[in-house]
Amino acid sequence: MPAPAAKPKPPHKLEFTMNSLRNTTLSTEDDSMYFEIVTRFWHPNITKVNKFDMETRELVTVAEIEGLQTREPRIRFGGEKGQWVPATEFLKYDSEHLSGGTFKAGEDAEYRWKTHKGRFQLIKADDPEKKALAEFHPHKRHFFVFRMSRHAFFQVQPSPEILQAIDKFIVSYLLVERRRRDSRIRVKLERH
Repeated sequence: MPAPAAKPKPPHKLEFTMNSLRNTTLSTEDDSMYFEIVTRFWHPNITKVNKFDMETRELVTVAEIEGLQTREPRIRFGGEKGQWVPATEFLKYDSEHLSGGTFKAGEDAEYRWKTHKGRFQLIKADDPEKKALAEFHPHKRHFFVFRMSRHAFFQVQPSPEILQAIDKFIVSYLLVERRRRDSRIRVKLERH
């Protein structure tokens, strides 16, 4: 009798603690992956993505975004050792859609953000099946106005290639989501 086939690993659920793009925490239930996205009041223009290192029990800065709320943000990976590059070099925005874009996570891996039924999905750019590697699920509220009944979260497939580039995945999401939020119609009320 042949051995039973191994079950596929369940997807990781990275949950957001708040709806802010500049101050939130993104973590799994067991905190095996824990990221802190923070903009300090003494550096209001720099948003840092810190990863909790389980071995040393320290928060390590893996990426920084300068000017996330501006039109031309800059990013750097690797903390103080990294070089600042314009976000448009890292993330190529889709010209036909306001939400979405492509980025490279390595030499040969290129990923694309797309929306499907109003939700962001991360797919491999050259995948003909367009299978989602990560999918965003927005928060839900009690009776649409009260406290959150379910926090927003990412459902990330346990593929080693995406888990190795999780810092680039998070930074690209922050940039794409900021662009989507800024593209909404703004109404300015003035008194005459």
